[in-house]
Amino acid sequence: MAAPLLHLIAGARPNFMKLAPLVRALRADGRLDWKLIHTGQHHDAAMSGVFFDELGLVPPDVSLDCHGGGHARLTAAILQAYEPHLLADRPAACVVVGDVDSTLACALAARKLGVPVAHVEAGLRSGDMTMPEEINRRATDAIADWLFTTEPSAAAHLRREGHPDTRIVEVGHVMVDNLLFQLDRLEAGDAPARAAEAAALAALDAAGARHAIAGRFGVVTLHRPSNVDEPAQLAALMAALGSLAGRLPLLFPVHPRTRDRLAALGLAPTPGLHLLPPLPYRPFLALWRRAALVLTDSGGLQEETTALGIPCLTVRDNTERPVTVDLGTNRIAGTDAARVLALAGQRLDELDAAGPDTAPVRRPPLWDGRSAARIVERLATDLLR
Repeated sequence: MAAPLLHLIAGARPNFMKLAPLVRALRADGRLDWKLIHTGQHHDAAMSGVFFDELGLVPPDVSLDCHGGGHARLTAAILQAYEPHLLADRPAACVVVGDVDSTLACALAARKLGVPVAHVEAGLRSGDMTMPEEINRRATDAIADWLFTTEPSAAAHLRREGHPDTRIVEVGHVMVDNLLFQLDRLEAGDAPARAAEAAALAALDAAGARHAIAGRFGVVTLHRPSNVDEPAQLAALMAALGSLAGRLPLLFPVHPRTRDRLAALGLAPTPGLHLLPPLPYRPFLALWRRAALVLTDSGGLQEETTALGIPCLTVRDNTERPVTVDLGTNRIAGTDAARVLALAGQRLDELDAAGPDTAPVRRPPLWDGRSAARIVERLATDLLR
């Protein structure tokens, strides 16, 4: 008897990092088969292909090659491209992760054909319906059969929305599984880890920022439209970062969209603010794991900094990951540039007052590197009944 087949859906870069622990857990468990479906939402090598290599993922079994256009066009293209593979394989389940357009499109295609859907990272809510991700995650949860949650607030949201406890499975966070796995490899200093460190240092050399890594430094990531698409907002944030860089050198791996916006506005970095090219996951981890402060509008980086106990300021007005705030590592700075600068200065004052002695890292429940194994155990148990 053939093992039940899972379709694992990868679209954007964070999906790859969440699928890697699932693939490792599936290999170790051995009861389920799987195919990796790459929708192509992030399609260039710098943003996706290299991640398959460094995360230990084999090339995808299926590449849908859907990318570009607005949300409606992309979602429709993925729906149309994925459906024939569902009809041909009739998988036992479709596993989607996160909250990108690929997540919703593949969940819709599967559910309409009667294929059960498992949503990894279910139940996260920002309350901001202007965010495409919020719409994607709510709609995906509405049709999913398994709702795998990362933190207690997610399960609470799902129960308030009427989802039965039988579908809600609190497993922890596969992103943290991947973080701890990659961190172990960096600490072990194996050949890929040494290459990652070399890539990070090469990026610093190219930006003239090698001196920053030797002392205290901060890391910045910005990519959300609310921060980078509005010229006045982007200019104000860059001015705030420039001021902060006078006290704390800042390393800023720049997303291609953000770099395009900076170039169009003619915004050049001030001394101490070092613009780097986009970095693959492990070289980026090699940088920020030693940062004194991270400023970001990324959801995943809020969680990863929490897992390692690194102070983080979130340059957004809300977060769908409140556990990161509850534990004190993350603070919501909002998008007002003056407030971001003030809170960053306050955070540095606190770090100076605390000195080198730091409190032990407190991780949320189940953020222990075993989340993917819990997911595979539940899926195998249910599908092999």
